[in-house]
Amino acid sequence: MLKKELISLALKWQEKFGVPPQIITAISEYDAAMMVGMSETAYSDYMQTLTAVNKGFDFEFKRVHYQVKSNHPSGKPGSRVTMVSKVKNYDWDKLIWILYDEKYNMQEAWIWDKKDYKVAFENKNRLSPNDMRKGMCLYPKKNKGKR
Repeated sequence: MLKKELISLALKWQEKFGVPPQIITAISEYDAAMMVGMSETAYSDYMQTLTAVNKGFDFEFKRVHYQVKSNHPSGKPGSRVTMVSKVKNYDWDKLIWILYDEKYNMQEAWIWDKKDYKVAFENKNRLSPNDMRKGMCLYPKKNKGKR
């Protein structure tokens, strides 16, 4: 699988140069698309016409626009994830936040509807993983969110 190869190469790069290359966006958008039921073929076809930077949302599936945010600690001292970046626009319908471990293994994923996200965080300056965990849990599925 291409994702495993990319992760393997990124980990080798980090071992050699100390800092991982920026692959988290590509991996998290792919993982989010798979979690909402998009096939790998449909995701590949959809992404062919896009550029690396898309304004508003990261992908569309079944007429729903998804924005993806993710975090990945390096595994070095002090790299524990304590802050989650806020979205800068609301041109999406659903937001998915994914937390990975230092080897890019998904640890958890949470989904938010735009309205609920705005109510919860529009006036909050700093978001943490605990804030994102107030959404609906997508992964692991055995742990249901509060909503």
